[in-house]
Amino acid sequence: MPNAKLQLKQTTARWLGYSVDFPTAHPTRHEKNNTVHGDYFQPRDTDNAPLVILFHGIGDQLLIPCKLLARNLVKKGMACFVLYSIFHSRRMSETIKKRYPALTPEEWFESYQISVTDIRQTIDWASGRAEINKEQVAVVGVSFGGFISAITMGVDERIKAGVFLIVGGNSEKIGRKSRKHSMRKGFKQRTEAEYNEIQRDYAQYLAEVAEKGFENVTPVRKSFLIDPMTFAPYLRERPVLMLNALWDEYIPREATLEFWEACGKPDISWFPGTHTTFWLWYLLISRKIARFLGEAFGIGDGHSR
Repeated sequence: MPNAKLQLKQTTARWLGYSVDFPTAHPTRHEKNNTVHGDYFQPRDTDNAPLVILFHGIGDQLLIPCKLLARNLVKKGMACFVLYSIFHSRRMSETIKKRYPALTPEEWFESYQISVTDIRQTIDWASGRAEINKEQVAVVGVSFGGFISAITMGVDERIKAGVFLIVGGNSEKIGRKSRKHSMRKGFKQRTEAEYNEIQRDYAQYLAEVAEKGFENVTPVRKSFLIDPMTFAPYLRERPVLMLNALWDEYIPREATLEFWEACGKPDISWFPGTHTTFWLWYLLISRKIARFLGEAFGIGDGHSR
């Protein structure tokens, strides 16, 4: 990627830290969206490192655990790229910020398009790096970043493993049954009859996707194309780890279990906490992720390359 800018920001005995910027392949009218920002953690003394792309949730706070996870994983010989979401303050336009979460369906759709493109461009960028093994790429997505990571893994076979934290599937159900007002506010309020009709349409669409592939089925609603459930069949038989909160006020347990079943019932763990206090279990969460990725990449938990 010739237009990428790399700047050294931190040097330690075991890894180097860089800021990375490159122009998006999906420019919009919002200038702040049009530059992709990331933090790259490069392990020292390796020329064949796996790549882990970490994508945070909406807002700035969920960037913090992604950076902590990256610092832990890079010490185990994994190159890590922490992406800044378009809902981070560095990339979020004033227009969107003022109206969030009450965005139009078109704006939500575009936000997913941009975000999936961000991850795929990061893989493109990393493929040109001598120290990275482009055959070993994983995604770690948190909340909104988990939705994006699941979708991207479904459409991009270069991604070999996925870790999805505090996520679910069936977005209409999440919007309907979430206990968080701000989550419900981001979805159009519908009557029970309208909701049930959409659920029937989506179930039929999912059945057709499972049979024919999503590329060969035209959805009755565009939003079906930005739902992780649509891409769950493409995650079956692939290394996936799900970590969720027992008392998540944003993502209903029903929606998480529905996505988990659609993915083929991969390894899943539940932590006592809400969408936010889930991170009180950070040490255990980080160990589970490191162990899972170590096994997926064949490098072993806790051992540097």
